[in-house]
Amino acid sequence: MSTVFKLVLQCCLLMFSEQDVQKTSKPYFLASNTTTIEGKVRDGKTGEAIAFGSVQLFRNGVLITGTSTDLDGHYFLADIQAGTYDMEASYVGYAPQRQTGIVVSAGKVNRVNFDLSDDAILLDLGVEIKGYKVPLIKMDNTTQGKTITQDNIRVLPTKQINDIQATHAGISSRDGGDISVRGSRSNETVYFLDGVRVTGNQIPQSEIQGQESYEKIKENSFYSTEHESVSTFALDVDKAAYSNVRRFIENDELPPIDAVRIEEMINYFPYSYPEPKGKDILAVHTQLTACPWNDDMELLHIGVQSKKMDISAMPLSNLVFLVDVSGSMDDENKLPLVIESMKILMQQLRPDDRVAIVTYAGRASVPLQSTRVAEKDKIMTVLDQLQAGGSTAGAQGIITAYEIAVQNFIKDGNNRVILATDGDFNVGVADNKSLEKLIEEKRNTGVFLSVLGYGMGNYKDDKLQILADKGNGNHAYIDDRDEAIKVLASEFGGTMYTLAKDVKFQIEFNPAVVQHYRLVGYENRLLAKEDFNNDQKDGGELGMGHQMTAIYEIIRHETLDVDVLKYAPEPKPKKEGKFLDELATIKFRYKDPNGNKSKKWEQVIKNQFTNLDDVSADVRFSLAVAHGSLILRNTETVYDKSIESVISMASQAIKDDESKHKKEFITLMEMVSELKDTENEN
Repeated sequence: MSTVFKLVLQCCLLMFSEQDVQKTSKPYFLASNTTTIEGKVRDGKTGEAIAFGSVQLFRNGVLITGTSTDLDGHYFLADIQAGTYDMEASYVGYAPQRQTGIVVSAGKVNRVNFDLSDDAILLDLGVEIKGYKVPLIKMDNTTQGKTITQDNIRVLPTKQINDIQATHAGISSRDGGDISVRGSRSNETVYFLDGVRVTGNQIPQSEIQGQESYEKIKENSFYSTEHESVSTFALDVDKAAYSNVRRFIENDELPPIDAVRIEEMINYFPYSYPEPKGKDILAVHTQLTACPWNDDMELLHIGVQSKKMDISAMPLSNLVFLVDVSGSMDDENKLPLVIESMKILMQQLRPDDRVAIVTYAGRASVPLQSTRVAEKDKIMTVLDQLQAGGSTAGAQGIITAYEIAVQNFIKDGNNRVILATDGDFNVGVADNKSLEKLIEEKRNTGVFLSVLGYGMGNYKDDKLQILADKGNGNHAYIDDRDEAIKVLASEFGGTMYTLAKDVKFQIEFNPAVVQHYRLVGYENRLLAKEDFNNDQKDGGELGMGHQMTAIYEIIRHETLDVDVLKYAPEPKPKKEGKFLDELATIKFRYKDPNGNKSKKWEQVIKNQFTNLDDVSADVRFSLAVAHGSLILRNTETVYDKSIESVISMASQAIKDDESKHKKEFITLMEMVSELKDTENEN
């Protein structure tokens, strides 16, 4: 991953001259806690060196790092943690060779050689297939290549990789397929993306465009209480979507629909919900009122407030700053802002808290072992020395950070990895499914996770959502210094201290009162009703002083224009007066931060309607945010699509002394109105 995307097209028929070849450089010294692996990949029959072969390093089935062989078949891996690994070497036309159980020792060079066979036999067919391989490089030829940067791509009339390739003389592509350089075979063309060799025509289009990526959101449907009266979801107090959406709007651009997660838009703002009493860890406040965007519905508003505690009385912290220092972080709103954010966080810590720093680019490294915050100058010096460059081995960084956190684990303490990145992993484990599996394994260590997203253009929101949701974590997007202060100073307790984990909510609606219901938002946090009592099923994490708001659209009476079902059974008459004073029952489960068995709490939601003008200012403001977010998402249940209605309701719900963020929301909605007018004109 890199802000400057380097795409080098090299044709193997127009080969390197010997003086053009640069072999992999080796470090002048080895860190005491790391080591190196080197060796040679050869043809098993002839002993010839295999150039540009692939060598990969695995640990516990997870790809840690990899490299290519040079012209003499040599490879070199540096900054490798001591341990037991598997390794695999491969090259087109050869059967891959895998060596398992390789013990890598610290403080010395470890050598592992590979002899590949070019025969592949299909035993089931009894047919012997001779593998084809591209001829080895001729040293008397020269190379021709071109570097295309992100700035170059930005001004091009096309963003498609095959068209970009054709901007270089002698390069052609037929029907969008593999390319040819001056008549060469397509499989003789080699790509380098951010210094990482990619074979064939396999560079993802999203990497070339520097596209941002978001998980596709399929909005929740209405449920009939006659068939399903129970709604279950995991708590979500993340707020990343709002600051990210704000970034788009302030850049005079409507956000992608899937960037708008409605629950995170609502939860971004502070509300004065009632605080829990006694030993309760949270308090739930509910109100049933009118729906501003659809007169056919009512809204059930649920406000949750967690317990507030004195930070000085909290257990000691064992934190690991996991910082992405790859090439794409070399923007003013990325690595420099990350460093400033970490310094803001440092001001909130106590002298006996501990901080380690792990960085990753092409591989992970540990510039600072766990250190007491009392040595603040030492920590600050390491932060100031961080520089961006190289590709992104994010998974290796995660593994290393968790190892450091576990090594310094504080029993009953606050053990946490703080990941700061734009999320664009491109070395090792990078696909979303593999990342999900990796982070699910790591959450069993008892170490929590805070994910801080930075930057624009190649921001991978979907990956960061997975890491936060599946790793006992929370997710924030930091676009400027003010947001860093909000997340890491003003909301320090909620961001850094977990009050309860695996928090789940379940609401049982009364069919005698409610005909249909729909949960607004929380699409990626839905659970099956049987998951509520299953302590093996992951929920959400609740921090100190956290607030959460959930909104249900409710239809009391049948207003949908549908024919009576011919084959439906006769409806059973409802008992007069039975629970008619109850709208629903709400339950929640949670575990203590270090616990494995959940506790249960529940309360009845009364069937009491309150006019919209009579509900609290907090409820009205949160409904205004929900209304604006639904408009941004073009949600079908919204009949009133007027941004002016949103602005009017939000303006009436704030006071002169309200936080600047609530006032900022009104300004953003005014900008959205102008952007939509411009969109309609075009």
